[in-house]
Amino acid sequence: MKRARIFHRGCDVWAEVVDGDSGLRLPNGQVIAASDAHWLPPVQRGAAVYALGLNYADHNKELGFAPKLATPLVFMKGDNCFVGHDGDTPRPADGNQMHPECELVAVIGKPARNVAEADALGYVSGYTVANDYAIREYLENYYRPNARVKNRDATTPIGPWIVDASHVADPQALRLTTSVNGDVVQDGSTADMILSVAGLVSYLSLVTTLMPGDMILTGTPQGVHFCAAGDTVFCEIEGVGRLVNHLVPA
Repeated sequence: MKRARIFHRGCDVWAEVVDGDSGLRLPNGQVIAASDAHWLPPVQRGAAVYALGLNYADHNKELGFAPKLATPLVFMKGDNCFVGHDGDTPRPADGNQMHPECELVAVIGKPARNVAEADALGYVSGYTVANDYAIREYLENYYRPNARVKNRDATTPIGPWIVDASHVADPQALRLTTSVNGDVVQDGSTADMILSVAGLVSYLSLVTTLMPGDMILTGTPQGVHFCAAGDTVFCEIEGVGRLVNHLVPA
């Protein structure tokens, strides 16, 4: 099953994706066309959102870093930074080095504390897609992603929906691609993650209790491409979804 969060007739509702992804079934049973939906970020209110930096060996090499960090680079994201599928993201006038980052997102399904890596995927209820834009002019330190880079309003598109974990046989065998105006700028695989989804769930559960609805953005593969206002960006992860975002002048 796939679940999407949409704005419909003045209400914020969760809908089931049906009819080969072309329709959305509302809680009252009504089905509307997916093309008519106003998509919201499929993020549960009050959920904690963790994000990973430098978690792909190929991307680290591209940036001139060692393939692996001694400890994972984890930072938090606030509600206002998210925007839904087919939404707009403001591109600052001085953000000439703003680039998209396609990421697999794991959604926690039950409380997880001190979880062994071998058991960790059992705590994941689903997956979605994020585009965690970075603006390099604003980056103070790769090892300390600051709010100007990673918590700006509407700069993390996410969605379109959450797909049940049962539909993703192996989260470490998924192709990720990013296209800008039709040109592919990222083409990677979750196989290149340094800490796997299971490894990340286990690691974070040793630090804090993960709760249902919490999310983990798992990092991005190589491929740095600077975008301009007016660009349309597509991030796709096989078996999960295709996320569309539009860059507009800030």
